[in-house]
Amino acid sequence: MPVRTASAVWVGNNTEGQGTMKMVGWEGPYGFKSRFEDGPGTNPEEVLAAAHAGCFTQALSGVLTRAGFPPTRLETSADVKIEKLEEGFRITQIVLNLRGEVPGITAEKFQESAESAKKNCPVSKALAGVNEILLNAMLV
Repeated sequence: MPVRTASAVWVGNNTEGQGTMKMVGWEGPYGFKSRFEDGPGTNPEEVLAAAHAGCFTQALSGVLTRAGFPPTRLETSADVKIEKLEEGFRITQIVLNLRGEVPGITAEKFQESAESAKKNCPVSKALAGVNEILLNAMLV
């Protein structure tokens, strides 16, 4: 299996410095304000949200296809919550918001399949230290 690589560069102190995150096909700036306030740029939590949404959605496509319900369309957004706690900053919650078009499936089977994908996608497993990973799944 291939090894995937991304990189980051930070210049300056924590609150006034600036950084750049880079992966194949994408590069974006980040800083203290884009991470902990509402400033321009991206942040590691946003990149993590994209990775989790992508992994979960692809895993769900596999679960549904193997169950005989190949999806027409799956769309997931991920909300990552970071909080300042006594011991420092921590990601405390991720909410996966899923909308799916899956011909012939029942709402119960769709929910069951989504829960399975949430539990078993590699990024979910890597994020086992997050207090809670929630799922809102809706058939359209």
